[in-house]
Amino acid sequence: MPEFDSRVLLSRLRLAALLLLGVVLCLAPYRHFKPASGLLEAVHERDFISIHTRNTPTTYYEGRHGPTGFEYELMRRFAEFLGVSLTLDARHHINSALDAVRQEGDLAAAALPLDLTQRDLIYSRPILDLQPLLVYRRGLPPVNSTEGLAGLTIGTIRGSGTDRVLRELQAEHPELGWQESSDLEIAELLSRVENGSLDAAVVFEHQFRINRIFFPGVERGFPLGRPLSMAWAFPAQGGLGLQQEANRFLADLQQEELLDELIARHFGHDDYLEYVGARVFIAHLNERLPTYAELFREAARNTGFDWKLLAALGYQESHWDPEATSPTGVRGLMMLTLPTAGEMGVSDRLDPAQSVHGGARYLRQIKERLPESIQGKDRLYMAMAAYNVGLGHLYDARVIAEERGGNPDSWEDVREALPLLQQHEWHSKTRHGYARGGEPVIYVRNIRRYHEILTYVDRSQQQYLQLNELSNGEDDDAPLFDIISPLL
Repeated sequence: MPEFDSRVLLSRLRLAALLLLGVVLCLAPYRHFKPASGLLEAVHERDFISIHTRNTPTTYYEGRHGPTGFEYELMRRFAEFLGVSLTLDARHHINSALDAVRQEGDLAAAALPLDLTQRDLIYSRPILDLQPLLVYRRGLPPVNSTEGLAGLTIGTIRGSGTDRVLRELQAEHPELGWQESSDLEIAELLSRVENGSLDAAVVFEHQFRINRIFFPGVERGFPLGRPLSMAWAFPAQGGLGLQQEANRFLADLQQEELLDELIARHFGHDDYLEYVGARVFIAHLNERLPTYAELFREAARNTGFDWKLLAALGYQESHWDPEATSPTGVRGLMMLTLPTAGEMGVSDRLDPAQSVHGGARYLRQIKERLPESIQGKDRLYMAMAAYNVGLGHLYDARVIAEERGGNPDSWEDVREALPLLQQHEWHSKTRHGYARGGEPVIYVRNIRRYHEILTYVDRSQQQYLQLNELSNGEDDDAPLFDIISPLL
C-alpha cells in the first residue's frame, strides 16, 4: 500500500478550491437571473414586447409611410419572430434607455455598444460592427492621425462607446482631452463641428455615412481605435429566455444574409457619395432643385411616379442643368434625343418644363410597354434601364438572362445579363447587337441611391432646419458638455 503523502493531498485540495472559485466567478454575472423562461414567458402572456429606443436616423424614426430605421426593422421582425406585437418608447438617449430597461420594459435597442461591465444587464450577440471615426471641420489642416488631435476641441456622445475609445486613447496620449454629452444626438454633434462650436467629433462610421449629406462642411478624418459591437440589452433579472430567442433570431438573419441586406439598405450610400461628391450633391440640392421641384411634382401627378424618382432621374441625366448637351446630341434637363422629343411632343428640349414632362411621359410609356409578367420594383428598374439603353437592348438582356438560367422578369438577373451585351460571344446572338450594357446597370443604381437620398432629405429637411436654427443661437455652448481634461 503506497505511503500517504500530505503534500499531494494539499495540492489537490488547492486545485479543487481554484476550480470551485472559477465556477463561482463564471456564474457571478447570473446571480440575479430569474428562471430562463421569466421575461420571455411574460412577453408571450401579455402578447407584446416593450422596447426602449432612440429617435435617430440610424435607429428609429417616423418616415412618410410609417415607422422605419435600421433597428426598427430588426425590432419589428423580432416581434414577428416571437409572434407578438411591438410597443416602443423612443424618448431616450443611450444612458436613459439602459436605465429604463433595468426598471421596466423587455429590451433596449438604441445603437448600444456591447459593454459587459454594465451591472444588471445582459446583451445579445453582436449585430453590427461599430468603427469609431474622427471627423473634423472643413478648412482645418487634415487630421489623419492621433498626433493631429493636439489642440482640437473634440466632442462625443457619452455612453455611445466612442467615449470609451477616447478614454483608452488618453491612457497612451495623456495630453488628449475632449467634451462629452448625454443630451445630444449625432446630427447635433456634427452641426456643432460644421458651425465651429467644435473642431472635431468622434462618431461611428455608419452614423457619419447616413448623416454626412447634411453636413458637407464636415470632413472624414481617420478610424480611431478598434471596432466595437452593437447589441441589444436585456434586464438580467428577466432570465436568459428572451436573450436566447434574440440570439436565435439574429443568427437566422445572419445565416440567410438578411442582416447584411438591411445594413446595406440603411447604411450603403457612402460609396455613391464618394463618387459624386457630397459637397457637389448638396450644393445642387440646395441651389438647383428648388427651381425645378414643382415641375417634377406636377409631372409626377400626371404620370403616377414619385416626384423624387423623377428628380433623381433628372439629376443622373443632367445634374439638373436645363442646358446640358451631350456629344451624341441629347439635350436638356432630362436629356432627350430628337426622335424621343418629337414623339413626346417636346418642341424645345432646353425648356425645363417641356423636358421634365416629356421625360416623365417617356418613362411611363416605356414602363407600360414592358411585358405584364414584369411586376413591382422590377418593372420600374427595367423601365429606367430602357430609358438609358433602349427597350431593344433590354429585351436582348432578358433573353440572355433566360439562357443563363435566370428569370427574365427579375431585375437582379437582367442586371447580371446587361453587361454581357458588350461581349461578342453574347451580343452576336441578339437581335439588336452590341450595347454598352454596363452603363444602364450603373445608371439604375445611381438613380435608386439618388432617390433614397432625396427621400431622406425630403423627410428630414424640417428637422434639420430647426436644428440649424438651434445651433446658430446663443445657447450653443458648453453647458450640454462635460469637459474631460487631459491627464497631464
